Amino acid sequence: MPFVASARFGRGEPVSTSLRSERVSRIKDVALRAGVSTATVSRALAEPGSVRPALRERVLEAVRALGYTPNAAARSLRAGHTRTILVLTRARWSAPFFSAVLNGIDATLAEAGYSMILGNFDTGDRRRTAILDMMFSGHIDGAIVLSGIAVSDGTRSMLEAGLPIVSICAAVEGTQAVVTDEAECIARLAAHLAGTGHRDFLYVTGPAANYNETIRRAALEASLGSWEGSRLRLAAGDFTMPSGAEAASAFLAMRPRPTAVVCCSDEMAIGFIKAVQAAGLDVPRDVSVAGFDGIEFADFCSPTLTTIRQPRFELGAAGAKQLLAALRDGSAPAEPVVLQSELRVGASTAAPPLPGSRQPSVSAR
Repeated sequence: MPFVASARFGRGEPVSTSLRSERVSRIKDVALRAGVSTATVSRALAEPGSVRPALRERVLEAVRALGYTPNAAARSLRAGHTRTILVLTRARWSAPFFSAVLNGIDATLAEAGYSMILGNFDTGDRRRTAILDMMFSGHIDGAIVLSGIAVSDGTRSMLEAGLPIVSICAAVEGTQAVVTDEAECIARLAAHLAGTGHRDFLYVTGPAANYNETIRRAALEASLGSWEGSRLRLAAGDFTMPSGAEAASAFLAMRPRPTAVVCCSDEMAIGFIKAVQAAGLDVPRDVSVAGFDGIEFADFCSPTLTTIRQPRFELGAAGAKQLLAALRDGSAPAEPVVLQSELRVGASTAAPPLPGSRQPSVSAR
């Protein structure tokens, strides 16, 4: 099983079951318990800013006590489904890694007669509010989270909307998760590099506290710890090519320089390679470089990139299938679904320079 770093992710409060009845609660039950009109209940859930905080809290207390699901009530009023799924992303949803994941989601949903809409939450409070309004409005049937974070505005969490939610690529506590064996793959990559003789490593990180960064860094540190004489240094990155180039500048200033560089994403590895080549180094003669993700560009950069190829289309398809199963019969696996990735050795890694060989005297440009 992969490492699971879920403590930092948002989680909605569990719905109390102590006062649930055998029948499904309706909006008028909530209104009666809270002592308000059904219109006020609707506004409190869909447009929280339109009611006083104390009044909204009273409505939410009734919702929790009765186990009321806003979406279920909206469906009953429509006598059907919207057949629309919200796919929640970050602003970089168009990054190369996510293209195949989104294709897998879209193809699987379309085959089942569903459509998807994209929403990214990290472009401001107004956007976050709009996403939460959508979750509580009854206009969608479920959600797929690619962002690694459950959206919340401090008063509402998407986990409280009563909709089935699946997280892909990064497990979000409170959702069904579809992930890959990232830790095991990093261990295989470390063994490959150490097995060719490398002991001095640089790791170019992802963003701090990111789910995938946390798993990959911990697995790399643990794996290299088993190889006597190993050394691991760090350079900050954010998954993008420019940050890989910036990490290369830090690398070029190191003495002695690491002989192997592991980047938390392929994009950073490609940016790193371009920068060190521009400074006069040869990859892999002077330094070996590896990435993670298996994006298409990895096979078309020069040299071709050693990387962990994640089954990106399959990730999206598996997540969509899991959501469709939850919509159909409420099924949910007890543990995350884990797909297998593969180590693909390209031309960007080789044995380290011979001991005592002079490192090229170059600097960042």
